[in-house]
Amino acid sequence: MSVPTQATGVLVTGALGRMGSLLCASIERQDDLSLAARVDPAGADAGAASSSTLERPAPLFSTLEQALAAVRPDVVVDFTVPAAVFDNVATALRAGLPTVVGTTGLADDQVAVLSALAAEHDAALLIVPNFALGAVLLMQFAARAAGYFPAAEIIELHEQDKLDAPSGTSLLTARLMTEGGAAHPHGAGETRPSRGLSSGGVRIHSVRLPGMVAHQEVVFGGAGETLSIRHDSLSRESFMAGALLAIRRVASLRGTTVGLEHLLFATTAAEDLEG
Repeated sequence: MSVPTQATGVLVTGALGRMGSLLCASIERQDDLSLAARVDPAGADAGAASSSTLERPAPLFSTLEQALAAVRPDVVVDFTVPAAVFDNVATALRAGLPTVVGTTGLADDQVAVLSALAAEHDAALLIVPNFALGAVLLMQFAARAAGYFPAAEIIELHEQDKLDAPSGTSLLTARLMTEGGAAHPHGAGETRPSRGLSSGGVRIHSVRLPGMVAHQEVVFGGAGETLSIRHDSLSRESFMAGALLAIRRVASLRGTTVGLEHLLFATTAAEDLEG
């Protein structure tokens, strides 16, 4: 007779936001995951309406500190805003909890501090600029193509309310492209507003417009030819498979990991995605 496996308890910060509320509903549909608690500064009054979409609404707290005083989750997921993410993640790591960060906008020095906290408290930290599986594949394809073209530029388009620009996805894409050893002499030099931000010699152009969700195109230029690689998230549902994969796998990691690709290409990832 098999013994039922206890579901992994997940605490979601930013639980009343668009991504957070969608993730809460997705967690409820999983047999191996449970929604342990929700955190959102909007508080209980605003959460009453959102709870109507959940079959078993988890308790809602205004701060992460309040939630951790009452609940001991297995995993913390942050889907808040750039101004709140650092403090939330630091609190979770100090509690020794595996933490998934879906909020972009962390500065490099903040990541360094959080990485030190993860090591100090033996807590896994997984930072994911983009949970869409297609976006992760785009980054890998772009990194491979960068070795064959002398120049490339990135165009990223998001909803008008996205607070950070350029996006975390575009910055990670540029980093992967330049780490691959590609030289981009035509992208180097003085940065002009019309040419966007230069990251490692790769120009990034940010567009913020109503009607967008998350879109990115990498355009390579060579002698007499161009290559374009593009990914489009048409709804936020595109992020859920990757988010659930991150939740299921974060506890098995050590230290700090940046990017979903480290999980996506693991041998057991396909089984986790099907769960």
